Amino acid sequence: MAEKCGSEKASSSLPNLICPLCLDIFVEATILTSCGHTFCRRCLKKYDLTHQDLDHMVCPLCREITKLSANRVDDLRLNVSINGCVDDYYAKCGGMNAVLEMCQKCTACKSLKDAVSFCRTCHCYMCDECLHCHQHLTTLFDGHEIVSMDDVIEGKVSIGHLFEKCSIHKQENKDMFCEDCKVHVCQKCALVDHQNHKIKNQVDFEQELRRKVTGLAQRCADKKTELEKNIQNIEIQRHEVHTAVQTLLDDVRQAYSIKAKELEENLRNLTDQINALERSFDDDLDVLKSKDRQRIKSICSSITLVDNDRLGHLETDTLSAHILLCEELDAMLKEVSRHTSAEAIKKKAQEKRFKPADDTRLDLGSILGSDPKMEVIQCVDLRGVMLGMARHSHSTVAIGYGWNAQGIDIIDSNGGKQQYSNTPFSDMECYDLVLQRDGSLCVSPCDASEAYIYSPLGSRKATIHVRDNGYYLGVNSSPSDEIIITNYGKQVHFYDPSGSTLKHTTVQTKHKTRQASTTRTGLIVTSSCLDDPSVVTVYDRDGNAGESLQALRGVYLYAAVDEQDRVYVASVDEDNSSVVIRLYDLDGLNLKERVEFKAINMTLDRGWCYLVSLSPYMLAFACWQKLYFIKLSL
Repeated sequence: MAEKCGSEKASSSLPNLICPLCLDIFVEATILTSCGHTFCRRCLKKYDLTHQDLDHMVCPLCREITKLSANRVDDLRLNVSINGCVDDYYAKCGGMNAVLEMCQKCTACKSLKDAVSFCRTCHCYMCDECLHCHQHLTTLFDGHEIVSMDDVIEGKVSIGHLFEKCSIHKQENKDMFCEDCKVHVCQKCALVDHQNHKIKNQVDFEQELRRKVTGLAQRCADKKTELEKNIQNIEIQRHEVHTAVQTLLDDVRQAYSIKAKELEENLRNLTDQINALERSFDDDLDVLKSKDRQRIKSICSSITLVDNDRLGHLETDTLSAHILLCEELDAMLKEVSRHTSAEAIKKKAQEKRFKPADDTRLDLGSILGSDPKMEVIQCVDLRGVMLGMARHSHSTVAIGYGWNAQGIDIIDSNGGKQQYSNTPFSDMECYDLVLQRDGSLCVSPCDASEAYIYSPLGSRKATIHVRDNGYYLGVNSSPSDEIIITNYGKQVHFYDPSGSTLKHTTVQTKHKTRQASTTRTGLIVTSSCLDDPSVVTVYDRDGNAGESLQALRGVYLYAAVDEQDRVYVASVDEDNSSVVIRLYDLDGLNLKERVEFKAINMTLDRGWCYLVSLSPYMLAFACWQKLYFIKLSL
């Protein structure tokens, strides 16, 4: 009797010990913490292999999400209760082998005796007593098809599909499957509790599922074969890639060899020029030395003839000769004083400068004299009032229009124009603008306290809301692509390149700041522009300031920093319609004047101007409706 109770308990608990994934008894039952569903640990590991890119696991049953740690499935908690039941089950059944070898019990009665036959009509296993009833109660069981369990075990006959009985309608088989609820149901349950649901015959559903699984298995096998071929092909292609890259490297090295030879030839030519200059200066000095020595001899000889104790007793002819000698000696002395000195030759040598070639040429540069020059090479009439200007390339600028015109133009040093059409500002007034290194455009519209950043394709990436209220925002960018914002107040704001974050570096200035530029070392050059008096001041990021350049009243200063950290300042005198541009070197936080270029006469219709450095040898200066490209020779 005890054995029967144990067997009955084991049999009834078996369905609760089956893993939903492998359909076998649990091995290391593991819980998904979010929903409490349990699976074999090995099954979860296999399932997780296809989701390694996720930091979580989706439950295969309910789709709840369980967060995974670094060790993934290994850190999930074991289901101690289920694992204990599995151990008890094995112990009561004599271990795993005993479970596999268990005889089928009778399902026609409650005796749980071993089944000796199966009734295909009743779909139940039968012990000896139940078989005897089937055979003798012909009124109830006449015509039932009975097969021997030996034939079933040996596979000689098939007993067909067995259905679970409905727990509600005891006599009904769960031979239907509800796809909406994902459960097996009997026909009565389907009619009562699953109306309007998608119901399928259990056998048909299982066959369909089997076909689906078979198809997936075949597709998996095909995909596996395909991927294995891909792996082989990848190694073949890897070799081709390495060959192509090596060819590319060889081409680059060959191009470098050719260019290097050209640069070496250029270097030799420049070296020859410099050596020739040195020889020329040496020759000039030698000639100067030789002439001075000859003059010393002439002076000594002449003074010997002239300086005579008997000069007072000379006759007329002798006196005339000495007077002529004195005049010649006086002229000779004057000529010596006018003669070019060695100091002048030294100065001439020191005035020679090396001019590097621009970035578009394969050239080192050339040797120039010391006479710095500035030349307007192009004057362009603008289609409207210029309010903002930014460097576009070494020879082009972007002009922003306002008041009587809209949009942005790109203008080159040959006078060519084209409209910048990648932003909505083609029909809006633009106060200031700057182009970032990735081609993005930062624009501030007129009468607004915010600026916008647009991608190279024209979509808006960000809006910069200036923390302190102010209109007519000036915008610029640093060498590291920070966005610099001024709003005519005594502050300079710095935003990251995306425009989304205001950096802690907000510099307080002593004067109202309308324009600001930065050097590669982070110094800030500010201009007050139209304020009177107009000043240019250099600050560091902590707000320390150098000595300001201050213009006379009625003269306005506009500053620009070039890529070599030199500072150009344009002094605009409206009354005289002239512009003087000076070049300064940075001496700490102070500006040390290096060159003052000759004043340029320009059409200065109104006061608002803009100065931009395009390259070390090209400036752009704009005033109202005129744009000037200025070439520099240093």
